[in-house]
Amino acid sequence: MAAATFHLPDRVTSLALDTFEFSPTARGEAAAILAGRPDEIFQRLIRDQESEPSLLAARGILHALLDSSPRVAETEDGDPRDIADTIADQVAAVRDELVSATAGLVRHEPRRRAVLCERAMLALLAGCWLDMLSQPATQPSVIVNRLLRDHYLLKGEGNVQRSVHRLRRRDLEQAQVYLPRIDADDFVPRARPRPLTALHACFYLALSRLPASFLPEVVGVHYAFHALGVDDLLAGKAGLLPEPVLRASLAKYLSLTRGSASGAAERNRLRSAVRLVLDLEREHVEMLAELAGWHDGLSLDSQVAAIVRRHAPFAGSHHRGVRVRGRLLTETFTDPDLDIAAFLDEFRRSRQVKPLRTGGCRFLDAIKFGGPMFGIFDEQEAATLSAWVRQVQAGDLAAIEISVNEVGDDRAARLSAAIAATEPTDVRLVEAHPRDERELFYRLVNIEHFANTLPLARQRAIKGFVDAEILFEHGARGRYTDASYFDYTREALIDRVERIYWDKLIGPYRPLDEIPDRDEVIFGQAALALGNLIDGAWAHRIGNAGRFHRRSDELLFAIYLDEMGRGDLRKNHLTLIHQVLDDLSIGLPHIRDAAFQDQSLLPDTHQQYQSAIHQMCMSLFPDSFYNEILGYNLAIEMFGLGELRMHEIEKLRRYGLDASYEEAHLTIDNVSAGHSRQATDVIISYLDDVQRNLDGAAVDGQWRRIWRGYASFAYFAEHQLVRSLTEEGVSTDAGAELTELAI
Repeated sequence: MAAATFHLPDRVTSLALDTFEFSPTARGEAAAILAGRPDEIFQRLIRDQESEPSLLAARGILHALLDSSPRVAETEDGDPRDIADTIADQVAAVRDELVSATAGLVRHEPRRRAVLCERAMLALLAGCWLDMLSQPATQPSVIVNRLLRDHYLLKGEGNVQRSVHRLRRRDLEQAQVYLPRIDADDFVPRARPRPLTALHACFYLALSRLPASFLPEVVGVHYAFHALGVDDLLAGKAGLLPEPVLRASLAKYLSLTRGSASGAAERNRLRSAVRLVLDLEREHVEMLAELAGWHDGLSLDSQVAAIVRRHAPFAGSHHRGVRVRGRLLTETFTDPDLDIAAFLDEFRRSRQVKPLRTGGCRFLDAIKFGGPMFGIFDEQEAATLSAWVRQVQAGDLAAIEISVNEVGDDRAARLSAAIAATEPTDVRLVEAHPRDERELFYRLVNIEHFANTLPLARQRAIKGFVDAEILFEHGARGRYTDASYFDYTREALIDRVERIYWDKLIGPYRPLDEIPDRDEVIFGQAALALGNLIDGAWAHRIGNAGRFHRRSDELLFAIYLDEMGRGDLRKNHLTLIHQVLDDLSIGLPHIRDAAFQDQSLLPDTHQQYQSAIHQMCMSLFPDSFYNEILGYNLAIEMFGLGELRMHEIEKLRRYGLDASYEEAHLTIDNVSAGHSRQATDVIISYLDDVQRNLDGAAVDGQWRRIWRGYASFAYFAEHQLVRSLTEEGVSTDAGAELTELAI
């Protein structure tokens, strides 16, 4: 249908879909997640990025906060830049408030340390809402690529040491706040965020899980959060994203909505999201001020109680026979009803605190250098404990009154109740039964709206990996690949890559003696188009908060950013393929549109859809299939080189057709320094980490899965070889009944 044909530039401002499908079984677990403590919800969201219940919980959180936030009715109908200026003025006014409010929060210790530690969870998530905004459903959108430029900058422009997250971590460490990775088991116990902080973090994480579905909100949140710059104010530094740059993207989005049928609703959604962020950041800074005041007013007894509360969960079993006033510390510190005030009263009367004739006391001697508890408490904690002991020894035995930290709890309780009770009206509970591969592909592209397809996608990916192992034995017969298995060493991998390059991709190349006719050339391009239209998809989730911490993550994410032109639409590979298709007069709907299921211009080959579906399925599980993605990445980057690509360029040039997509891959994927070499380095870097952290046996297992990922690309690329193996009676189908044991 002509009306459904996609044309550049991609001016999409929101997705057409307005319902979210989940399996019926996801509802109960999602409800259980949302009924948990705020820190438990946060840990589930940050660590589980691949399951339906986690996504349904994210949808519930967004519903609870966005739908409860006062809706902003649009009054302006003027120039988008004027509307952007109005929003910017509103944000600037709140920023002025926050400048004053934050001025004294980090001026003195220990309040500076307490404030920065409390804010850490939000500071380390900054920008997470952009993590998956660039995806097959949104590329090559004008606004998505503008925001991708910001994402590239926030991630350090290819150097993770310059990323906003590393800069924030250095600010924390300068304040002697040392925290593990944000997805680590002990992040919450070490950071000890207030429930309100954790709930705010859950909102931003939830938005990062469904960014395409909430594009207006992403634009609004992105502008407001970074323009306010609370973390920059606390650090006393300028932000990485200047306000004029942020405002330009805001104005661009607003201008794009003028051409959208739902533009007024999108602008209202954006402005409501801005208002929500203003409210959240005001609320959080107010809470930080209350927290600072609470810390300033703490008695020595309360300060010591806080230290005991922090260390008690880790201390009990180490004290063996130590008793305080007759009771074993192993019993005291493992008691779920531990009364810290009562314990401190007993402790200050115990022999551990009584002065020794030689000076000092047993407890203070134990925490000094050479003592059995040296290093347990940091410098500030040790100083506090020493002051408390001196106070006790001076005869201060007044009744112990401990100040309980309840900062923000009233607001957190109201928000928790709203989240636990949330019931989004746009959620449908139904099993996924795609009628054919076209509908399955459509669902995978729009996976945010079809999370019930995730179990099927996982099984399809596993089947693809297991089937591909047939090439471990027969892969050397491949025309463009060699998936035959070999034992890993760095040198062996580099040698295999070079032999594939020279023997299979470059060596066989000869200029074409005869160019096929124009229609055949166009047909050949059309046959490859489906895979090209999801270029880069295999790695689009690799940079997410909670998993972007290995050197191999950084290298692979850099490759993905290159595929997307680093936010430059002219260099975006999806822009290039759409330009080529337009030049070939192949007018298609965008792959995100339902109409794409009915298009008739691309050859409807089973192999092409299976290959694209395999890539999409694999891409949705970067935690489960990380190894396989690394191998697949190597295979697909090398496939962009050599004879096949050069012949396509010859054919296109012969008829004056656009060869930019083919030319871009021939250069950027080069084996000396381009993506093929980088893909090799990604694998070497990852396995080097495995070797250092585990052992050689672990490397063998990890490597087998990596090479299976390579083979899974070859399995579809070498369809003639697979067909030959079938004809020879070699089984090429692992069967449909596969389980996680296959991984």
